[in-house]
Amino acid sequence: MRRDARGFSLVELLLALAVGLVLILGVSQVAISSRTTSASQQAAMLLQDDARFALGKLIQDIRQAGMFGCLATAFIENAPPAFDRPVAWSAVGASKSLTLITADIAGGKPDWTVLSDCTGTAHAYSASAPAPTPGQISFALRQLTYTFEAGQLKVSTPAAPAKAVLVDNVQRFEISFGMADRLDSLTVARYDDSPVDAALIRSVRILMTLQDPTGRVKDQTYSVAAALRNRVG
Repeated sequence: MRRDARGFSLVELLLALAVGLVLILGVSQVAISSRTTSASQQAAMLLQDDARFALGKLIQDIRQAGMFGCLATAFIENAPPAFDRPVAWSAVGASKSLTLITADIAGGKPDWTVLSDCTGTAHAYSASAPAPTPGQISFALRQLTYTFEAGQLKVSTPAAPAKAVLVDNVQRFEISFGMADRLDSLTVARYDDSPVDAALIRSVRILMTLQDPTGRVKDQTYSVAAALRNRVG
């Protein structure tokens, strides 16, 4: 064996171990940070998906509220009292609700059906109506109630009064109405939480805050406004 061959000294071993430990800690920190960022992004995406689903459904129904066919409500025979207030709201304590009489574009079982010739006659039927005769058009309608309570946004109908949960972890849900100054105006002059004259409503604004139950991201707030395509009063 060669006399000049020798191993590492204790100092060299300790230095190598220290450098290796620093490298391992650095790589581990990068991996942990990357995983945390990925989890936060995933949580934010889930909140966005929930908000997009709930608000998209609300906007669609708000825009169709008050759509009773091609004639005004006054010309519809047997029209139920609900037709006089296609956009209704209430707030009791921490519970808030928005009720809409809207077109049934989902193709389910309607709450009412209006048969109209779009010239001067129309008749409202509970649930389904007889088959349209030549010259008549059938308009399916439904009543939807969106309720915010106990941190959940729910929806119900007269046929299914049990409230189905649309979104969980709702920290805040606010409803306000874009109001015109006069009946012949389409311009929103102000927003009101509890308007006196429903005939002046031109839009509905929804503000919703969702909370991540795992605490990986901050609360996310979303705000949308939907213009009414039909007069509600």
